[in-house]
Amino acid sequence: MDVEEWFKKRKFKSAEFKDIGKLVKLKEKQKLKISVCIPTLNEEATVGKVIRTLKPLMNKKKKLVDEIIVVDSGSTDKTKQVSEKAGAKFFTAEKHLKAVGKGRGKGENLWKSLFLAEGDIIVWIDADIKNIHTRWIYGLVGPLLTNKDIGFTKSFYQRPIKVGKELVPLGGGRVTELTIRPLFNMYFPRLSGFIQPLSGEYAMRRSIAEKIPFFTGYGVETATIIDIVKKFGLRKCAQVDLKRRVHRNQTLASLSKMAFGILQVFAKRANTLGKLILVRDIKRKLRVIQRDSKDNYSLKEIKIQEKQRPPIITVTEYRNKFKKNPKWLYV
Repeated sequence: MDVEEWFKKRKFKSAEFKDIGKLVKLKEKQKLKISVCIPTLNEEATVGKVIRTLKPLMNKKKKLVDEIIVVDSGSTDKTKQVSEKAGAKFFTAEKHLKAVGKGRGKGENLWKSLFLAEGDIIVWIDADIKNIHTRWIYGLVGPLLTNKDIGFTKSFYQRPIKVGKELVPLGGGRVTELTIRPLFNMYFPRLSGFIQPLSGEYAMRRSIAEKIPFFTGYGVETATIIDIVKKFGLRKCAQVDLKRRVHRNQTLASLSKMAFGILQVFAKRANTLGKLILVRDIKRKLRVIQRDSKDNYSLKEIKIQEKQRPPIITVTEYRNKFKKNPKWLYV
């Protein structure tokens, strides 16, 4: 399955799976359990709302979700109290799997959630989503329940950013657009169809998640996509439109640190997989994501070619023009 075919066949809208009753029947027929895992660090302001919004999916009559767990990096605020009051199980990451040594970061929490959660399908959701909705769950598990060939679903959405007092609809995702999508296009073009490769909301079958490594920091999403496609193939992956994500936008300084961590992970994966920088392999076509007024997404290939010009002193016209000032030519 090439990128263009995958982009068409494995791209869904969350509304396609809003019939929760149907999903519950499929889940029960397949004898599956679904766990929602939320990684946290000082998220008392938003984590409660996220949990309360998702709790109705644990309703006994329509039980799509079997448990909601919070895996924490050692919050110093009231994240624990807020989480438990809202109805989630709370775990501090460093208290579990001590024998493997210390690790800290979002990826560490995701990895340990595989040990702490009971589900056959794990859904990871960030704790800072301000416009959280149940579609974030049914949209991500829908493809897994309706198509046994899919093992990993990734979210995508519009990411507005606040500039001054205004909310710019598509201004978010700066690290995505300035770092990872160009790198994927250059070195892993099969991954260029992922609209939001760094999104923090995705679902995975345990049978896949337990077989791939997890980096401890922000590079976890980058490595996850590379490793899953390498080990299981692109056809096992899908992406789901969750419409819009409103969250706390980070400062450029924070994004710089995030990008540096992601670059470390990318460099390790590129080196391991033999993605060396060879002149003949440099890509000159970039796949960009386009969105129309009806929220339809498409891939467009554009050509971008950087030409190297020689030192201008070697150009005859330049030398002839400035021959009256020979000192310029021989400095």
